[in-house]
Amino acid sequence: MKTCKFEAEYLKILREELVPAKGCTEPIAIAFAGAKARELLGEIPNEIIIEASGNLIKNIRCVTVPNTGNLVGVEASVIAGVVGGDSSLELEVIAKLKPKHLKQMNDLLLRNMVKIRLLKTSLNLHFILVAKTKTDSVLIEIKNLHTNIVRIEKNGETVFKKDNLKEEYFGVETDRSNLTIENILHFVETVEISEIKTLLDKQIKYNLAIAKKGLESDFGVSIGQTILKNDTSIFSVIKAHTAAASEARMSGCSLPVITNSGSGNQGITASIPVILYAKQLQVSKEKLYRALILSNLLTIYQKSFIGRLSAFCGAISAAVSSGATFTYLKGGDINQIRMTITNALANVSGVVCDGAKPSCASKIATGLDAAILGHFLAMENHQYNPLSGILKNSADETILAIGKMASEGMKDTDKVILELMLEETKTS
Repeated sequence: MKTCKFEAEYLKILREELVPAKGCTEPIAIAFAGAKARELLGEIPNEIIIEASGNLIKNIRCVTVPNTGNLVGVEASVIAGVVGGDSSLELEVIAKLKPKHLKQMNDLLLRNMVKIRLLKTSLNLHFILVAKTKTDSVLIEIKNLHTNIVRIEKNGETVFKKDNLKEEYFGVETDRSNLTIENILHFVETVEISEIKTLLDKQIKYNLAIAKKGLESDFGVSIGQTILKNDTSIFSVIKAHTAAASEARMSGCSLPVITNSGSGNQGITASIPVILYAKQLQVSKEKLYRALILSNLLTIYQKSFIGRLSAFCGAISAAVSSGATFTYLKGGDINQIRMTITNALANVSGVVCDGAKPSCASKIATGLDAAILGHFLAMENHQYNPLSGILKNSADETILAIGKMASEGMKDTDKVILELMLEETKTS
């Protein structure tokens, strides 16, 4: 079969987007900046000011920071990075944080040395950190990608600045304009697995490990265990494992995951269902690899129009991709894969993101329910009519429409969600 003409481009996209992270990526981005600031200052600062976009604050407020003794919030995130972070590890920046660091962290938190302000910006992932000692100050600015430093100043002097920023693709490094369902499927069927095998093996290992941990331990409301107490069919097993992995991660589990489009929950939801369904169907290891490539790229494709952060739940995009990949694993053709995507998006395109937290796990389970139903319908060659509701003439056009709704139409939704969250903080 003829090699996909976008092979090199797609491989680069996968390597860019499937990266390891320890903990929810938004607090980890703050920890990364904190670690970088301490490294530049050469000592622990005595004052930190963080100006952050509303989406960033929303996704940090309720999630537990790993290795911190169940601390949550922006203050805990930056202090974790300052005290024990290693910025060279990027999204695994606090992997080396030890129990011995906890007393120092708690002492610094009691000083109220961290001030948080809302940053006026058109970008959903954007923050500026200023750290000060008695004699020096450092400014670090990050845009669009969680570790994408675009400016560093020390004592008012610019020491680093990234020019020619490409923001038309939400800050990602690789052009996504050639992503289509047809092109992705052609790549899936022709790519040499050896080009991406190591990364996929890591995704399988990491993401299944945190699912196992989530099912064996008491995180959040134990959603995975609860699902399995009531139903042990394959699709309930899939939902239980995927939701349990998310719940563990949102509750501070220190195990790493392979992310997708900047999100661990998206990486979990695009992979675990596919891995478990492939095992149930007893397909070859090569077929599993190709299925994972399909699910990951379909998630990246959808998120390319939505952006890193928005009021639209990104785990829904990943669940839809897993559902489409179920159809692929069952021998469905490209039209049935498109039908699955259309059917699922007709169902759950209105699920909002109200921040990262353990209950994200239940949204993942809901998204997978819709994806499974979409898959069942597609295998019977049933699809909701185009031009009904938000659906368009093709699945590709529908993906574009969902992206527009999420990135443009839901801006006011985002503002109201943040206002409600902050309002609750004031009155609690």
